[in-house]
Amino acid sequence: MSGTLAGRGIVVTRPQQQSAALACMIAASGGRALLFPVTEIRDTDRLAEFDAVIDRLDQYRVAIFISPNAAERALRRILARRSWPPTLAAAAIGPGGAAALAAQGIADVTVPARRFDSEGLLSTPLLHSVAGRPVVIFRGNGGREFLAEALRERGATVDLVESYRRARPQADAAPLLTAWARGEVDAVTVTSSEGLRNLFSMLGAAGEAALRRTPMFVPHPRIAAVARELGCARVLECDAGDSGLIAALETHFRK
Repeated sequence: MSGTLAGRGIVVTRPQQQSAALACMIAASGGRALLFPVTEIRDTDRLAEFDAVIDRLDQYRVAIFISPNAAERALRRILARRSWPPTLAAAAIGPGGAAALAAQGIADVTVPARRFDSEGLLSTPLLHSVAGRPVVIFRGNGGREFLAEALRERGATVDLVESYRRARPQADAAPLLTAWARGEVDAVTVTSSEGLRNLFSMLGAAGEAALRRTPMFVPHPRIAAVARELGCARVLECDAGDSGLIAALETHFRK
């Protein structure tokens, strides 16, 4: 197999439903994608609260979607129950969320120009003047409160809605550990701090040493900081999204 990643084994830790695109990119560059999802996406068990917000969606002026999962799960339930209010502005943390919204017909979405996180979204004109404006944030269970707190400081009223739940999968790590022992793992991609902690737990003591010495590619400084706190010695930050991960992988292995 030819290509920049020829012969390289790359661990892909995205949720199962979202790993195909990156796996295809790795294969197109000659590599082998080793799929090991560290997060499972489930429906929320707080449907009554979710539906109550959907029913009063006309009262909000801005709807924010924290992730592609939040966008896909929330909009699917919203459109099954009602139409999208014409006066409601949509915003997403990154292009993945915007793409998930566009796939269901919401094309006019505010996205940060560069930094794809809460801080980046707060810098957009849409969120500069929110005093007195009701905002709804669709997200998974838990997560940072920074965005909601910042908007409240700017005078907005903010409701947080759980539109899906994240859980740690029950997976057999033995095949991946065997691949590591055979020298068949050359890099790991991790796209969330929670997922990274799940990865450590799922690999257990048998895999921690191998994980810590393997090059790890992450799309955000917060994930990189957690990786270093956990003892990972070779952490490489890259741009967001699958394209950012594949570009960083190719650059690294081209050297």
